[in-house]
Amino acid sequence: MNLPFVQLDVFAPSPFSGNPLAVVFDADALSAAQMQQVTSWLNLSETTFLLRPTEPGADYRVRIFTPGGELPFAGHPTLGTCAAWLLRGGKPADAQRIVQQSAIGLVPIRRAPEDNANTAATRLAFAAPPFRSEAVDAPLLRKVIAALGLQSGAVRDSAWLDNGPRWLTLWLDAAETVLGLNPDHSTLKALGVKVGVAGPHGAGAETAIEVRAFVSNLGVPEDPVTGSLNASLAQWLIGNGALPARYVAAQGSRLGRSGRVHIAQDAQGQVWVGGDVRVVVQGQLSL
Repeated sequence: MNLPFVQLDVFAPSPFSGNPLAVVFDADALSAAQMQQVTSWLNLSETTFLLRPTEPGADYRVRIFTPGGELPFAGHPTLGTCAAWLLRGGKPADAQRIVQQSAIGLVPIRRAPEDNANTAATRLAFAAPPFRSEAVDAPLLRKVIAALGLQSGAVRDSAWLDNGPRWLTLWLDAAETVLGLNPDHSTLKALGVKVGVAGPHGAGAETAIEVRAFVSNLGVPEDPVTGSLNASLAQWLIGNGALPARYVAAQGSRLGRSGRVHIAQDAQGQVWVGGDVRVVVQGQLSL
């Protein structure tokens, strides 16, 4: 069985600067076990599989896998899969938006105003799904802070943020603190949690915040650029007044990447999470 296949660079302001994603087309005949096998072999943070939609209003359906298992939702796979679907000639029912079906339901995606058909990149943005925020149990919080090598005084706020993926999230005192972290990944894996950290850059910096995502429990110690985490972060931090309604987040710096996540809250209060997507490989996958 040969299936069309592409690899893309997501949240990438320039080639090979964002988070890689593999997309397999026409995957309806594949079992979950086959999808997991392909994903584990490719060994990217995520691989997605495009299928025919089963819900009214959806333009396509996607299943999202990491080397450690399937996810109900993820941000960079959402933007990358949409770009791949459009590249292959997908036509949305509504010219103003594309609707993706994933395990958490229908996710609207739009071409961002900055998108320029004459460039090599496509700027897309997804509507951040509703999220839940919960307090973190104090003993677990202390263990995570210790595993990150942090002083407790550097932590301004903490919460569980859940929009499908569930993140134990820390808002730190500064971007420099975020960039200086050298986590004990074996401890984080044993704790079984995904940990997101963010902190503000100083006035005049190119980006408002620096973000890192540690996902040792999914077989990837650090994710280069993470849309689902940034979506919850934006709703949390805009909601509590820590950040403005429009900003740009940097992620991937410690991994040699320069990922950029564009956040914008519209007049209705919906947060949109956007970035540039670039196609870097096209071919066929033989199963």
